[in-house]
Amino acid sequence: MKEDGVVKEIPHKSENFSEWYTAVVLKAELADYAPVRGCMVIRPYGYALWENMQARLDKRIKDTGHVNAYFPTLIPESFLTKEAEHVKGFSPQVAWVTHGGDEKLTERLALRPTSEAIINTMYSKWVKSYRDLPVLINQWCNIFRWEKATRLFLRTLEFLWQEGHTLHRTRDEAQVETLKILDLYVDFVENDLALPVLAGAKPESEKFPGAVDTYSIEALMPDGQALQAGTSHLLGQHFSEAFDIKYLDEDNTEKHPWGTSWGVSTRLIGGLIMTHGDDKGLFMPPRVAPFQAVIVPILFGKNDEAVLAKCRETKAQLADYRVQLDDRTTQTAGWKYNEYEMRGVPVRIEIGPKDVAKEQCVLVPRDGSGKRFVPLAGLPETLGKLLDEIQAGMLARARDFAASRTSDAATVDEFKGALEAKPGYVRVHWCKSQECENALIEATKTTPRNMPADDQGRPGKCIVCGKDSDTVIYYARTY
Repeated sequence: MKEDGVVKEIPHKSENFSEWYTAVVLKAELADYAPVRGCMVIRPYGYALWENMQARLDKRIKDTGHVNAYFPTLIPESFLTKEAEHVKGFSPQVAWVTHGGDEKLTERLALRPTSEAIINTMYSKWVKSYRDLPVLINQWCNIFRWEKATRLFLRTLEFLWQEGHTLHRTRDEAQVETLKILDLYVDFVENDLALPVLAGAKPESEKFPGAVDTYSIEALMPDGQALQAGTSHLLGQHFSEAFDIKYLDEDNTEKHPWGTSWGVSTRLIGGLIMTHGDDKGLFMPPRVAPFQAVIVPILFGKNDEAVLAKCRETKAQLADYRVQLDDRTTQTAGWKYNEYEMRGVPVRIEIGPKDVAKEQCVLVPRDGSGKRFVPLAGLPETLGKLLDEIQAGMLARARDFAASRTSDAATVDEFKGALEAKPGYVRVHWCKSQECENALIEATKTTPRNMPADDQGRPGKCIVCGKDSDTVIYYARTY
């Protein structure tokens, strides 16, 4: 509950999931509401989490040959309108700058809802020859979308993300890029955030405006709703034609390159919170946690200096990890236990007078697997192994949940029954007609998520019309 904007306690996750989520974000000091409607302030603890995520994803992106650049926030209206399908898709969400100081602008400027327009304008200047390809550029920036309903991290008017924009000589090269990034996202989100995802192609109705094909990763949340966690788009030649990007190929003819774009955002933080948190608060995956461990001295007013000295020595011993030493004397050890459990620190390290005498410490994992009394000698290796176990356990539990909430349905009535019995994914065969898709959406109040490659080719009947189908698609309610 909240009083005067301050969270007094965390509701039970199972009883009021929405209030639980907001309370955890605020009480753990990940973010706060900004004075501008629909915007948030990411607080230091939340931003440290984002920085760790950013660093690990950025390394993967660079390891595949991409480089970072930065493009302007302001985009002239004429740039956005060059690709009709693109601007139509984003028009309701665009925020416009109409004045500079007291002067009315001769052309409105959009606060970027995405950067295809501004980036492809620059690519038209830079790409002239096949030798200039491929272009492999990524950008870390903020994005503005004028949302009607907002929620911290999950949907805000301004948010942070990365967006890659590439150009290639052929469709095949662009397709390889699109799927390579999809796989990269799966690797990052599953192995670093411990969020299992469903990866596959989107149906026509769910494609990115202006794209030939869109692929997504979808994560299932504890309330049975799916969260679109990232997208990778094959843009084809639509944008290179609209922005007059041409290159002279080896055969001495002018051609339009093939484009891709792809991105993930701070929305992933929301998915992490919902998936791993519990009634005590957050539970951070060790690979991205702001602190992987916290050292709590057990002080009784006797031999305190020896305990504190050993704690400082232990922190230095663990220099390769992100470790916080809470040596404040203004709070009790019990208060600190609750505080760091609420903040989701993966491991608590307790050191008291008896531990100093025995040259040991007590490791308390956030996953509830129980205390471990371990020698201080070799602690870095012991802690590293425990953090790996916690990380693997978090992913395994989330995978088990997603599997338990995935149902198959052959009829619309079966679909409704499955969704009622265990909210989550419902896997169906589909004939690829828009009419059948629309009918299923209307009947079930769900939306199509994606079509994983491994599920395709299995014979079946369209859930709506009964025609033969080898296309399998997943549906769910969504954020």
